[in-house]
This record gives sequence, structure tokens and C-alpha cells, in this order.
Amino acid sequence: MKSPLLSLPGAVAAEGRDEGVAAHYGDLFREQRALAGGTGLVDLSHRGVVTVTGDDRLSWLHLLLTQHVSDLAPHRATEALILSANGHIEHAMYLVDDGTTVWMHVEPGTQGDLIAYLESMKFFYRVEVADRTEDTAVVHLPAGSIAEVPEGVTVRETPQGRDVFLPRADLEAYAAANGPAVGILAYEALRVEAHRPRVGFETDHRTIPHELGWIGTAVHLQKGCYRGQETVARVHNLGKPPRRLVFLHLDGSEVHLPGHGTPVRLAADGEEGRQLGFITTSARHHELGPIALALVKRNVAVDAELLAGDTAAAQETVVEP
Repeated sequence: MKSPLLSLPGAVAAEGRDEGVAAHYGDLFREQRALAGGTGLVDLSHRGVVTVTGDDRLSWLHLLLTQHVSDLAPHRATEALILSANGHIEHAMYLVDDGTTVWMHVEPGTQGDLIAYLESMKFFYRVEVADRTEDTAVVHLPAGSIAEVPEGVTVRETPQGRDVFLPRADLEAYAAANGPAVGILAYEALRVEAHRPRVGFETDHRTIPHELGWIGTAVHLQKGCYRGQETVARVHNLGKPPRRLVFLHLDGSEVHLPGHGTPVRLAADGEEGRQLGFITTSARHHELGPIALALVKRNVAVDAELLAGDTAAAQETVVEP
């Protein structure tokens, strides 16, 4: 869906997975500083919105998700994953229950596959699953924002700020009253700074939660069975994940950022050395300069100097080896 906020002055459309909203509105660093300072509004209206209603909604979701949600209190935000039978990450959901309905937002364009899976698992449970993407837009208000939320609107509040499930028809008016609008590139830069993974960026077809630091935040280790739990328990109790997420400070003299999938190698081995991982997300930060997240082999030394393509990179540990 194309957001009406793309008609705002200075709006430059995002590409790739974030197509449909603005990459920025003319001043990337100003927009980042606004978010970091607790002002502004991020248009996330391209994200999928799914609801689950019915008396069994929490107990049913508890059986399917990696998170403990059977006793989820109303208005308490959480996040959860759906894994394959082999424990690989398929979906990440950012959810909240408002007392009668579980609201969740997911990666753009993935809600259809998610709903198909949920529908296949309904059996005799008293639940109804609905795609609310066409009538509901997600907007993000940063931590510290004093913007008011309309009465009756569901809010998912986290340490990073509030995700507001807003009627799509109200998006333009709400942004005008609670702006300035901030582009997705600023939001992503702060996500990278905070080491928060994102499905489709930090994941590939074989990523398991341990590699990205999702154990504890999106995966509850003491809950009952769910698809992929055997892999989660085995790696947690008996081994180590094959890869680990790292945060990179990139050489600021380079004009271009290394894109998603750019090979990561040891600096000592040069550009022809053995590939040890790849860039997942890169960004230009208003204070830190060029930064990135990368997924590398577990045995890469934590103090090793790296190359992202031809760009020098110094690493910080996110997931312990």
C-alpha cells in the first residue's frame, strides 16, 4: 500500500521491503535526532496487521508461538516468533492484547502466509483470525513522545516507544497533528544502533533465534511445546549456534554503505579472503557515522578487524560466541 504521507513535502519513497512509505523527508540526520529526542512520528503503514479474537485466543497462540502468552496481561507488549519444524525463523510478530483482541504487526507482505498458517492450526479452538492491513495503519511514536493517542485506539508500548494501531483513514490527519513525519531510514538507523534484529534483514532460510539474541525477548525457554522447540532447547542446553550477530562500526571515509548480503571477511585476509559472514543491515547514524549489523561465523574472534566488501569494520559483540 502506498502511504498518503508520501505526498508530504520532501518525501522520498523507500525501496525494497519498505516500499510504500517514505525513506526520508529531506533531512535524514534531523529526522534521526528528532526520534532520539522523543519527537516525531514514523509511518509504518506498510506493515501487515493481523488480529486474533475469541475466548481461546491467548491459550491457542501460546501453543503456536515461541513466547509465553497464555497469561498475557491486557495492554502489555511482547514479541514472538513462529519457527519451522527445524527451528528456523519464519515470522516475527509484535503483539499486544487489548482485553478482547490480540493485535500484531508483521513484516510488509508477510501477513498472508502468517494467516494461512494460523488458519491451518485453528482446529476446534474458539478463535477468529483477520487481516486488518487494509483498514489499520501502524505508526510509531518514540520513547518520550507526548503525542496523544485517540481514544479507543490500541497501543503497543515498549522501551523504544509506542506502536499505535490507527484507523488507516485517520493516518494523514494524525500525522499532521503529531509530526514531524520521520522516514524509515531514521527508524532503521536507531534499530541498528540498538542491535534489534528484523526478519528478512538479519535472517535467512536457516537462521535460528539464538544467532540473533532473540532468546529471552521473543523466545521463552520455560513454556510448553511449539513447532521448532526441540532445536531451541537442544542448542540452548547442549551447544552453540553456528553464527552470531555483531554490530559494526564502518570506515567513515567510504562514500557507499555495504548493502545487504555484502560478504564479511577478516581484514588480515583482504578482499579475496574466505567469507565469514554477511552484512544484514547498514545505516548512516547521526552520531556514530556509518554502522551495520552482520551475521558471522561463531568462531570469528570478537576482537578481529573485519572487511565488509572493501570497507574496514570494527566489531562489537551482540551475541556471545
